[in-house]
Amino acid sequence: MILKQNVMSHQNIGRNIEREIHQYREIHQYIERETGTVKTEKLYADPMIRFIYSAARENSQLLFKMLTSARMSSFLGFFNYDLCLETRITKGKKLMAALGIDFSECLDYPGNLNTAKKIFERKIRYWETRPMPKEPSAIVSAADAKVLLGSLDETSHLFLKEKFFHFEDLLGRDKQSWLTAFKGGDFAIFRLTPEKYHYNHTPVCGKVLDVYQIPGGYHSCNPSAVVIMATPYSKNKRVVTIIDTDVEGGTGAGLVAMIEIVALMIGDITQCYSESRYDHPKDIHKGMLLHKGQPKSLYRPGSSTDVLIFQKGRVKFSGDLVSNLHHQDVRSRFSKGFGRPLAETDLKVRSEIAAAIQ
Repeated sequence: MILKQNVMSHQNIGRNIEREIHQYREIHQYIERETGTVKTEKLYADPMIRFIYSAARENSQLLFKMLTSARMSSFLGFFNYDLCLETRITKGKKLMAALGIDFSECLDYPGNLNTAKKIFERKIRYWETRPMPKEPSAIVSAADAKVLLGSLDETSHLFLKEKFFHFEDLLGRDKQSWLTAFKGGDFAIFRLTPEKYHYNHTPVCGKVLDVYQIPGGYHSCNPSAVVIMATPYSKNKRVVTIIDTDVEGGTGAGLVAMIEIVALMIGDITQCYSESRYDHPKDIHKGMLLHKGQPKSLYRPGSSTDVLIFQKGRVKFSGDLVSNLHHQDVRSRFSKGFGRPLAETDLKVRSEIAAAIQ
């Protein structure tokens, strides 16, 4: 009888896996900002992610916790970026071509980018290849990423129920002053995929009022995982930086919270702010004046997420990003999860995403 029950249990697991494999065919699309065209995303390790967040999560919470732990995330990162890719693809140019990376914008000579890790931690000539608007009130993208906009204000047409994160958990439930300051505010979520440039840049100019780290797990930022696993961003390890932009020479957008969040195969967030290009990198500390568009931090290889939170009524998002958000012809997995059109826009770091409301 016990043997029969075990066989039936394994058959059920097998059926769950088969169901997940069938769902792998579900595509995920986004809008390319520069051309306005709809693109289909190649989701790296999609079958593995879907298995972890459905079959494994349903059938074994212990296995699920192990797969999203710091140790497993580090191992998967090594396996994918330090071992497998290096043995399969020995020349950096081939790997960059396979991932669609433009090696001509890299700061280092392409021949020196001879490992997957070096490619994913590459530096670029952002001062030439990522132009930034000159208007002092402009707020710029924190990363090369796919962005979603939202609001914590229930009266806003951008209001999104807490699916991506719990607001209080994201900033820290013991940070009452910041929770009060950002209540009902707007937010932007930047999803970095493995082929992206992995430096984060400062979206505004202002003074650092606070910077702190919150421990957590290493959940994937794959769209399916986000929809299946409610509020993953507020469950992951993250670094929170609070910036006051209402200072002399600042952007004038009030307080801005920049949250850098680890993900599956992302082992660390290195703070390395540079005032000029990548020269003399230094850690972020209270009282530091940050200049807009400068390198602030680096993610280790993989995929990861930035979240910007703005105070209520202090910013106006760029019209094209708002229009793209509810595009009817984009097959987005986020649309399925939220029950309404919700499409990402792929954009460049340092490009304008909003303007400050004085």
